[in-house]
Amino acid sequence: MDIHQSLAEELSPLISAEDFLDFFAVAYDQKVVEVKRLHILQRFHDYVRRHTGDMPTSAAEQHTWLRQWLVQAYENFVVSDALTEKVFRVFRDSPRAEGGTSTFTPIEEIFK
Repeated sequence: MDIHQSLAEELSPLISAEDFLDFFAVAYDQKVVEVKRLHILQRFHDYVRRHTGDMPTSAAEQHTWLRQWLVQAYENFVVSDALTEKVFRVFRDSPRAEGGTSTFTPIEEIFK
């Protein structure tokens, strides 16, 4: 289901996490957003994409529906961190993601 045209037009100029949080009137801690902005936006995107089939048809209901997913995405990172949440592939594929240790390759080995 598509986002109602008028709502889509209102969302189109939003760029930053702060823009989205302000638009949807979500109270936030600037310190959390400064560190985790991309993770919050990606998680919001993931939630919306995953639940698109449940999106209501009216603009007002869509606004409320989108707001709930943004609140959830933000709250995920208030209580957790990027490595735990594994929003981006780099964290999912990391050796430390499964409890392993990171590996170190000396610079000399790279050019052999």
